[in-house]
Amino acid sequence: METVPDITCAVGESPLWNAREGAWYWVDILGRRIWRFDPASGARRSWLTAEMPACIALTDSGALIAGMESGVFRLTLGEGEPVHAALLAAPPELVPGMRFNDGRCDRQGRFWSGTMRLDSPELHADGRLYRYTREQGISAPLVSNLVVQNGLGFSPNGRTMYLSDSHVSRQQIWAFDYDTDSGTPSNRRVFVDMTAHRGRPDGAAVDVDGCYWICGNDGGCLLRFTPEGKLDRTIDLPLLKPSMCSFGGAAMDTLLLTSIAAGRKPEDTGSGTVLLVYPGVQGMPETAFRA
Repeated sequence: METVPDITCAVGESPLWNAREGAWYWVDILGRRIWRFDPASGARRSWLTAEMPACIALTDSGALIAGMESGVFRLTLGEGEPVHAALLAAPPELVPGMRFNDGRCDRQGRFWSGTMRLDSPELHADGRLYRYTREQGISAPLVSNLVVQNGLGFSPNGRTMYLSDSHVSRQQIWAFDYDTDSGTPSNRRVFVDMTAHRGRPDGAAVDVDGCYWICGNDGGCLLRFTPEGKLDRTIDLPLLKPSMCSFGGAAMDTLLLTSIAAGRKPEDTGSGTVLLVYPGVQGMPETAFRA
């Protein structure tokens, strides 16, 4: 692994590989920034957002779609620093004091993200998971009773959806059967009980073998689980609070991993850094939102 130089994020999240540009994107939630890194040239730049951006996904029109504080937005990155943001939808349950959190597109190009309270250390189980499409807009809540929604992922064939709750009182990863035609999850069951493993379940990625990679936040590690929920690999990291990982690179064999600096502990020397990890397997490319 290696460190992306000269970048530290307060709450790094939602790394994303743009194959067309050959560049990585991710967000700093508390820093209210979108970051871009070109690994070929080493060039880095960022854009300022008016609200906290929690998650981003590519769109087939070349823009980004994002879950933010007050809704789902289309983001256009220009030559200047401020991002142009256009509100697409806002669920009625998204009240002041809440924001979207982890999110991504399913294999068919529908955008998924969930909500949480800003005071996440407190036990407020009023987070919900939503689906957004251009044709149907924002859905009704499809999963409720979440504290800190995280860990969204989809199996290579798209027929299994993964979701976690990273709050210390939960620490669970669930799997759902997923109807790829309607975009509807069902048959929720425990995939991994993370109280038996290092760290709380944060952001995730899925590889070509269908294995699920989860960031062990507060555990300083990256964990790989088979489709049957069996732990088969642990990668120790030089930081305590990894937040999310995503596959990319020309051969889809690189994991970009973000981390959290806010509330860091003295032993967390790599706090807030961004890592490039080479795990020896290939990942699944992200599907662009059908804009």
